[in-house]
Amino acid sequence: MDTRLKTDLAGIELKNPIIMASGTYGFGEEFKNYYSPEILGGISSKGITRFPKPGNTGIRIWETPSGILNSIGLENPGVEEFVKEKLHDMNELGTKVFVNLGGNTVEEYVESVEILNDYDFDAIELNISCPNVKEGGMAFGMEKDSAANVVKKVMAKTNKKVFVKLSPNAGDLVGIAKAVEAEGATGISLINTILGMAIDVDREEVVFDNTYAGLSGPAVKPIALRMVNQVAKNVNIPIIGMGGITNYRDVLEFLMAGATAVQVGTYNFMNPEGPKEIIEDLEKFLESKNKTVADYVKKLV
Repeated sequence: MDTRLKTDLAGIELKNPIIMASGTYGFGEEFKNYYSPEILGGISSKGITRFPKPGNTGIRIWETPSGILNSIGLENPGVEEFVKEKLHDMNELGTKVFVNLGGNTVEEYVESVEILNDYDFDAIELNISCPNVKEGGMAFGMEKDSAANVVKKVMAKTNKKVFVKLSPNAGDLVGIAKAVEAEGATGISLINTILGMAIDVDREEVVFDNTYAGLSGPAVKPIALRMVNQVAKNVNIPIIGMGGITNYRDVLEFLMAGATAVQVGTYNFMNPEGPKEIIEDLEKFLESKNKTVADYVKKLV
């Protein structure tokens, strides 16, 4: 692998800046038939919670003109089953492993990280877009005090690096980013999905049982780029950027906007060999320019 692709993400050396986004790559085994996951910079696991979740009822995926709406509901086996049945195999894939962790209470987050402390992997991606059941259901990441509180409690109990995944639906995204940085977050992942809605005209009904769902894919890219740039100008910790990446030029745009690494998500459904092609094309482009990934990181911040 060409060393010009390497990037240092808060002390985690990635062979390239391409990480697979949570919820779009399973636990990595699912894509082995297309290419070896070891070519990737990293994989973020399907979202894990303290206890198993069955996920949402009804339709879960709905195609849009330039992306998808999803209402999966964090279906997962729970953290204890994950460390017993999935984590070892993820670590055997030959790439960096990020464990995406959600929770409905601060206590659930803390209990989960205490379990994960005993296992070997590279970093936690803390999903704070989950509803805070003790505070009336508003997501932890919607305002800075609740975001700061959960990050503070997690950082006090974990021995891992923690990248906090922020919601683009929050009002003061920069304020929240600064708040989680102040509580010791290693870095930030953004953006998570944007709240959307779909209506089935034939059935004359709302498509999703939960009414609203998360929009991802190429449609969100300009918004994601703007948010990455705004946050990068206000924090000193590294950012993993994501939102509609489908080619190597998108990767470079996110790096220049302020990201140190990126995640590819919805494109895995559109083109299962997409990440492999992105890495190959990025390598060729950098070679043609005689540049490295580092030459582009935060260039426009």
